[in-house]
Amino acid sequence: MLSHVTIAVRDVETALAFWRPLMARLGNVEAFTAPGDRAAAFRHPDHFRPLFFVSRPFEGDAAPGNGPMVAFMAPDRAAVREVHAMALEAGAIDEGAPGPRPQYHPNYYGGYFRDPDGNKCCVVSHRPEE
Repeated sequence: MLSHVTIAVRDVETALAFWRPLMARLGNVEAFTAPGDRAAAFRHPDHFRPLFFVSRPFEGDAAPGNGPMVAFMAPDRAAVREVHAMALEAGAIDEGAPGPRPQYHPNYYGGYFRDPDGNKCCVVSHRPEE
């Protein structure tokens, strides 16, 4: 359904130091880094799309939105907990500890954080408890 998602960052290299280990744990690979360190993108190794971009904004300063959020699919609840912890250890701000959110659906299990640039993100599994 999605082609790509782009989040604004102040510095691509700093953002990559944060995002590379999280994307790797979720099974994603770095698709490319744009010349001049303007942007980089990640994707699932078996799929051309969707892409997740970290990019210096074309419109000027990096200003994360209030309301937009990127949610990354995790293979299971253990991965949700692990990626959330990795994000916090790498400098993210906790926006909601990993746990069930039955108000969304019975098997929803997510953890929320803001990356070092203030972008709100979620790691979520839709599978029943292991």
